[in-house]
Amino acid sequence: MADPRDSSPRTSAPDLEILGDQVTLHPSGYVEPPARTQDGDKERNLVEHMARFRSSPLEFLREVSLHVSGTGWRAYDHFIGQPIFYSGFSENMTAAVLSTPILQKRITELAEKRIAVEEKDGLLNKDDPSYAAKRYQRKTVIEQSLNELCEKLTGDMICKMESKPFIRSAYYLCTQLLTRAYHQGIHVSSEEVLRLRTVAEKAEKNKQSIIFLPCHRSHVDYVSLQIICYRLGLALPTVVAGDNLNFPVVGSFLQHAGAMWIRRSFGDDILYTTLVQSYIDTLLQGGFNFECFIEGGRSRTGKLLPPKFGILSFILDSILSGRVEDTIICPVSTQYDKVIETEGYVGELLGVPKKKENLADFLSASSVLSLKLGRVDVRFHEPWSLRQFIQDQQARTGIPKSIDMKSVNDPATRQKLLRTLGYKMLSDINAVSVVMPTALIGTVLLTLRGRGVGKAELVRRVEWLSDRVRSKGGRVAHFGNAPTSVVIERGLDVLGKDLVGLVEGLPEPTYYAVDRFQLSFYRNMTIHLFISEALVSASMYLRVKRGGGPDNQRISYEELREQVLFLSQLFRGEFIYPTEGLAANLDNTLKGLEADKVIELTRDNEGKVTGVGLAEEERVAGRENYDFYCFLIWPFIEASWLGAVSLMGFSPPLAYKGDGWLDSAKCQSSSQLLGKTLYHQGDLSYFEAVNKETLKNAWARFEDEGIVVVAKSRNAKILPRAKLAPDWTPQRNPQSGAIVPEGKLWDFIERIAQSRREGKNRRDGATVSTRVLRHTETIAQNLFMNTTGETNMSEEDKLLLKKKQKRRQALKARAHL
Repeated sequence: MADPRDSSPRTSAPDLEILGDQVTLHPSGYVEPPARTQDGDKERNLVEHMARFRSSPLEFLREVSLHVSGTGWRAYDHFIGQPIFYSGFSENMTAAVLSTPILQKRITELAEKRIAVEEKDGLLNKDDPSYAAKRYQRKTVIEQSLNELCEKLTGDMICKMESKPFIRSAYYLCTQLLTRAYHQGIHVSSEEVLRLRTVAEKAEKNKQSIIFLPCHRSHVDYVSLQIICYRLGLALPTVVAGDNLNFPVVGSFLQHAGAMWIRRSFGDDILYTTLVQSYIDTLLQGGFNFECFIEGGRSRTGKLLPPKFGILSFILDSILSGRVEDTIICPVSTQYDKVIETEGYVGELLGVPKKKENLADFLSASSVLSLKLGRVDVRFHEPWSLRQFIQDQQARTGIPKSIDMKSVNDPATRQKLLRTLGYKMLSDINAVSVVMPTALIGTVLLTLRGRGVGKAELVRRVEWLSDRVRSKGGRVAHFGNAPTSVVIERGLDVLGKDLVGLVEGLPEPTYYAVDRFQLSFYRNMTIHLFISEALVSASMYLRVKRGGGPDNQRISYEELREQVLFLSQLFRGEFIYPTEGLAANLDNTLKGLEADKVIELTRDNEGKVTGVGLAEEERVAGRENYDFYCFLIWPFIEASWLGAVSLMGFSPPLAYKGDGWLDSAKCQSSSQLLGKTLYHQGDLSYFEAVNKETLKNAWARFEDEGIVVVAKSRNAKILPRAKLAPDWTPQRNPQSGAIVPEGKLWDFIERIAQSRREGKNRRDGATVSTRVLRHTETIAQNLFMNTTGETNMSEEDKLLLKKKQKRRQALKARAHL
């Protein structure tokens, strides 16, 4: 593809002023007097002070004219990267995709398969004297049809970066809209920006792509990254997007701004799968920047979701096959003071079906643009080579060193690489994430005993939490020299009265959580920093909840270790753990808690830890720090307990004549209904435990463990089905038909319950085993009544299920604290 850009010298998009160790970003042509900033302040707002027509009509018109004419950096003529935004870009890209060897090979294979079917059906007669000519002619027609289909699919899929005037206008429009909602703008780290530009210049020289991998909490994620790349003079990435966003007007706009549309599910369409691989190969071979979301969809809970390996597997295959020499990986963290969609997330997590995106809803969402949602903080991890990562894995793990890039064909080896790669990317995102003031406030409000907290105590706990975040290697968003009380007031204004209430008429302003469910989204933004401490604290709770003196609450090291191991395995799909392994992580965590005077360790003569108990200082402080860690993880323990209890009801009734298969989605919905019942009757402490996403993760964990068997059919009309594994199915009383609270599954539930928060009605195991199981069975009975007896699973589906179970067993890995 010819570069349509002129050969004039490149100027950086923003002017970069470097004075000593201070790095300042300025708009081109504008010189700001140097400001005195606190040491270490290296963050700047890239898009603040956009003029408004009502308040400054002349300035507004001046800015519009600068963008339309393409003055200075706005022209986007001298960006770093491969040529984009020129007439003919789409045609060149389509031709390159259709000519890839793997796509042409696949088309030939499919044509041959079709010919074989037609020969079998007698449509082509091998005894016909003109058989060879007819076969060739028929194959040519099939290949031509497949090529035409691929051309149409490619045109629908690829991004269409055709016009410079369009992207200039799109940048200005998106920036205007974004800064109306996020009135404090987009903030980046100057150091990270300089490093990224240096990497981009080297990648351009080597014709290598930079693959941006942001976390995904909002639709604003990809808009903000495109704005940053434009403003910094980097080639805009092609963004992988689900075709559910490809609705009229908006879909075309996004596609011309960099979106590529893919189906939400590929199914068994091997031609489409190959076409997507061909497009990704073409982008990476050409050195075009690329962006995809490692989590798949948006996180509705505030914390990172487990990695999805679909697009990642395409990227890895490009490198392993040798079709692409190397590519640069750049994990990105995007944090918000307030996420626009959180209110909608609450409905979805409580079981309200997600609405299909459409233009009417998009336009009606414009009301949020008048809100003041604070700021967006974007952080870039240090980019790294994917090829080097693979070679490092060959050196460190069991992957044979003799295997070269082109011959890693063993599925288990590929899967191991893929999982390691996915979790490394998530870990890198967490490593550069910034904790926003709203996250600090939400975390404090949801980890304190009592209904509310006074202003002075809120300030004290936010400062304590900020220090803890920094001591754990995390970052806290700074606001210059503003005192904590001012930062908190700003955060409370952003959260609004619907989330945090204020009790007036008291001697001291007192704040309380109004919507704990929605506020948990912000609390979950900090939990990754303290997951090790939270697991240890919840494991200690086995003894701490007994009360009494220090000796009565002390737990042996072995008992603590066993419970920590159990919980860390239980939540391996929820959290990302440090990579050093259980023993090292547990040892480091205990030492850290001991140094913070939260716990005291008992050691033998050889210095080995034999027991763990609460420190005297922590007791005097009312257990506030220990409770903080417990409150972080208790909602997740409740959700897993709820999910496990709901499984008890899936034991077939005595009179049931079917094969035990139930609709998988209805099973998970019944868990939510049970949770709502138990919460309102006092048997569940946290309404957040009812959230669909956490229960879904618990369900997936039970499936991994072999507690639940899930069968999926190749027929899209047949919904996934589930049933309890035989050795996990509880027994029923032969006389009454009631579920007997004993057996493998009940022991598993009791093990989870040991770390569950004590409260009303939850100390009496007999009460729980009768009342809770009664609700469980009542709800589950409806599932069996509405199921249609035998499911008549096809032989193909049975084979598919066996392969799936065998693969799960082969790839089963343990995740430790």
